[in-house]
Amino acid sequence: MEKRIYGKTGLNVSVLGFGGAEIGFEGASPGQVERLLNDALDSGLNVIDTAECYANSEELIGQTVAHRRSDYYLFTKCGHASGFDLPDWDPKLLEQSIDRSLRRLRTDYVDVIHLHSCSEEVLRRGEVIEVLQRAKEKGKTRFIGYSGDHTDALYAVRTGAFDSLMISVNIADQEAIDLVLPEAAARGLGVVVKRPIANFAWRYDAKPDVEYHQTYWERLQQLDYPQFRSKDEQTVGMALRFALAVPGVHTAIVGTKNPERWRTNARLLEAGPLPEETYRAIRERWKEAARPDWIGQE
Repeated sequence: MEKRIYGKTGLNVSVLGFGGAEIGFEGASPGQVERLLNDALDSGLNVIDTAECYANSEELIGQTVAHRRSDYYLFTKCGHASGFDLPDWDPKLLEQSIDRSLRRLRTDYVDVIHLHSCSEEVLRRGEVIEVLQRAKEKGKTRFIGYSGDHTDALYAVRTGAFDSLMISVNIADQEAIDLVLPEAAARGLGVVVKRPIANFAWRYDAKPDVEYHQTYWERLQQLDYPQFRSKDEQTVGMALRFALAVPGVHTAIVGTKNPERWRTNARLLEAGPLPEETYRAIRERWKEAARPDWIGQE
């Protein structure tokens, strides 16, 4: 699998990474996760991302692949209370959350800790950034990052404090391509894309019941890309290849609890880079149809 140097961090990351939300929120068993992650690692994946608020995702990752810690880069996120009797973004909460994540993941350090959806208002106070910087100084993380969207992400990048950015980019979510990513590239940040296949929202004939998928479904109705009128797996591959073709993007994380899904996603990338004309057509259609309120989505 293709690898890219993750900005100024120097990490040599696989272009396809694993997102750990689904295994926590959808009740994956340890057996499923063990099979899924070991198979993915054996096949070339080396980026595993999770967060303190993804139910038992961190524990599942620690239980199943901690013994292979040298085979992958481990990213997690902090910011939400998630069981602590402290308010979100409290500096004490962040310190305790980071230590808990290390215990859950059964490791002494992670490669990147991202602040999770922190607002510009909170970032401006500086305390949350200082907590992450102290964690880096103590060796609990190699690098620090920000995970979020819209103008909050732009402000985070402009602080100059972060090594890494996690942001939404896909066929239905392109604000960051012009608003944030040029600034991130200029500052040498590693960039990981979340939601790169837009939840495969075009597979629904009618508005989906799952609220998380609704915004992208609604946008795609208006975008009406001719390339995505089919619902087959090749369109999933095209969407994933679009996200990876965006300048400044290094890796894209896809979540699943299906042990077979990893190999399918990896196989879809074997088609190679998205043709320039296809990428340009998708971008041009977005610029024609996107409304001003189509901001980056969590």
